[in-house]
Amino acid sequence: MSVGTTDKSEIVAAAINEISHIATLPEVTLKIIRLVEDPSSTAQDLHKVISVDPALCSRLLKVVNSAFYGLPGQIGSINRAIVLLGLNAVKNIAIAASLAKLFRGGELSPQFAARNLWDHSIWCATASKMVADALKLGLPDEAFLSGLIHDIGVVVEMQYDRHKLIDVIQDLEIDGDGVPAKNMLEVEETIFGATHQDFGAALCEKWRFPKSFAYVTGHHHNPLELPANNRTLASIVYVADRLAAADESGFRLDLPNLDMDPSVLEELGLTQSQLDQIAQDLPEQVQEVGEMMS
Repeated sequence: MSVGTTDKSEIVAAAINEISHIATLPEVTLKIIRLVEDPSSTAQDLHKVISVDPALCSRLLKVVNSAFYGLPGQIGSINRAIVLLGLNAVKNIAIAASLAKLFRGGELSPQFAARNLWDHSIWCATASKMVADALKLGLPDEAFLSGLIHDIGVVVEMQYDRHKLIDVIQDLEIDGDGVPAKNMLEVEETIFGATHQDFGAALCEKWRFPKSFAYVTGHHHNPLELPANNRTLASIVYVADRLAAADESGFRLDLPNLDMDPSVLEELGLTQSQLDQIAQDLPEQVQEVGEMMS
């Protein structure tokens, strides 16, 4: 089953347009993104937007008081939370809080359920932050959100044409341990005419996310194909994706093997001892993050 010569960009655009009424972020989240991207915005501007959304207020306070941030004392003020975390971190928390609702859709097949993808995304987000921290890059929030959204293109596929996604899953020849025999990207190209990387990058552009997130969703399997100055987050997620899949029972249909490309590790300057330490600490960290995201 092939899409023939249909132009990939047209396929991707059609999918994004088709699901635009489903895959939307809350208006308050969109306002926060616009505010943070505006260099003239202040913490007080952000406070005004957040304060009208009680659910987001409680989420923000829960996160800022979690072990994930390790800040001293209990913080009960949204203003204080914004000052301590910074505008960018608050933006990422708002996006993360909004995303969970999209990872719904039940079980498509015995090998795939939307919940599996969300669980894997949390593992990958946690591992991404840990890699960024190990490398002392000063990007913990960006790395976390990058890991959380890296497979959002699969959600696009699920909402756009679940029957085609089921065809992809069936064609992967998945074994009893959930490991595919085929490369998911190649199977997606045949059945959809595009891959979850293509769909993910397009959705990030539709949502007007920072370019760095489109690079991650569009190149987490092939980060070195990006220009040198745009590779860091995608390379972090490439590593985190494999660390996560090695240690949990969620989604790994797009990873026939968990081998790490030495060139990606070299690009990051990540050592084997750092990798081993992250892998050892990951389950405990995921438990803390899971409580924060619940």
